[in-house]
Amino acid sequence: MHSIISEQRTYFNTHATKDVSFRIQQLKKLKKTLKANESLLLEAIYADFKKSPFDTLVTELALVYQDIDEACKKLYVWSRKKPTRTNLLNFPARSYVLPEPLGVVLVIGAWNYPYQLSLAPLVAAMAAGCTVVLKPSELPARTSAAMKRIISESFSEAYIAVVEGGIPETTQLLAEKFDKIFFTGSTAVGKIVYKAAAEHLTPVTLELGGKSPAFVTADCNLKMTAKRLIWAKFLNAGQTCIAPDYVLVDRQMEQPFLEACRKEIEKEQLSFANGNYSQIINNQNFERLQSLIDPAKVFCGGTVDSAERYIAPTIIQNATFEDAIMQEEIFGPILPVIPYDSLDDAINKVAGLPKPLSCYVFTGTSKTKKKVLNSLSFGAGMVNDAVMHITNSHLPFGGVGASGIGSYHGEAGFRTFTHYKGVIEKSNWLELPLKYFPHTKTKLWWVKQVFKW
Repeated sequence: MHSIISEQRTYFNTHATKDVSFRIQQLKKLKKTLKANESLLLEAIYADFKKSPFDTLVTELALVYQDIDEACKKLYVWSRKKPTRTNLLNFPARSYVLPEPLGVVLVIGAWNYPYQLSLAPLVAAMAAGCTVVLKPSELPARTSAAMKRIISESFSEAYIAVVEGGIPETTQLLAEKFDKIFFTGSTAVGKIVYKAAAEHLTPVTLELGGKSPAFVTADCNLKMTAKRLIWAKFLNAGQTCIAPDYVLVDRQMEQPFLEACRKEIEKEQLSFANGNYSQIINNQNFERLQSLIDPAKVFCGGTVDSAERYIAPTIIQNATFEDAIMQEEIFGPILPVIPYDSLDDAINKVAGLPKPLSCYVFTGTSKTKKKVLNSLSFGAGMVNDAVMHITNSHLPFGGVGASGIGSYHGEAGFRTFTHYKGVIEKSNWLELPLKYFPHTKTKLWWVKQVFKW
């Protein structure tokens, strides 16, 4: 690993990756490579946890292709020199900002969307002009191997290298000096990455998670709310970092909301056979999720099959913040529903918890929308929908507090892997004498006049 990083640093120092036309060429090459190997990618992810071709193309590869297309279209604008104002003290001169790539970067992907969460930051790093060491998650082993094969066949390790493996390999990588680390995963592991990066003063972007709430008010469009929430929660069998983790529902709407959700689940017919549901990633996560289901509180669902790592879409009623399921991010197809009598009390309860990655509010009034959005701190969110904000590359995507540091997608991704270097160019035809010795009372008087002290 040390030799790979050393080779990448040598290559980066040739400045080949700084050429914008080179970056665009390589991004187009990546898209062409992924397109040519789509069948391999689809087979690999289905073998890992039965994710269907439709879901893989729509929720993973399409977003990567979108990022590539946008970067190719806008890269000259993003990377150009940006003039800025010059203050009076430096007159006569001109000032500008030069975007430059950070250098050799490490991208650590996550298992739940193994293509999107590995390749989207890779695209951003390539667009910025960096060289990349990509470490996919080892849990979906076949998708990791597929990415390794495809990228290794198309790109030199001096430019993009894929390192497979588990904790030992990741630990080795984190001991190396990078110019940027981009990590997607749990808050617990994010803390380990952050500590390792601190040893080298390496900047980090941490895309973590948390318990993302959804508020359902009495004046919402009930049918549409249930439709959108059920889709967002049970997409990828709930293994989505921005999925609504739990619902806070106005008590007078609790039973109608539960019934609407049950009908929507029945309508959707979520199953492996229908190609709209996924396995739980491994036995460890399956057993963890199974232990969180309180049979006494199951409103619908609750069926499990350990041989298939299947957990039916499950709704928990009469949940409380003290329940075991509310002590950790669920990351699975279980949706606790907590009734509230006062929206203010519900907001205050959420405000006292770690800041979530996402927050959703389903309401028909502007007053309620503003109250939730202005009262709570969270990474990003939506009003009257959920999850879909990740598809808008014009929005920065990232967490805050315990749910993450930094953001990406679109230009925000380019900025994540870029240093903005400020430069002043001075002219030689005039030089104000105020800064030079001797420092006299007269000069001090002029300085005070200039700065209006």
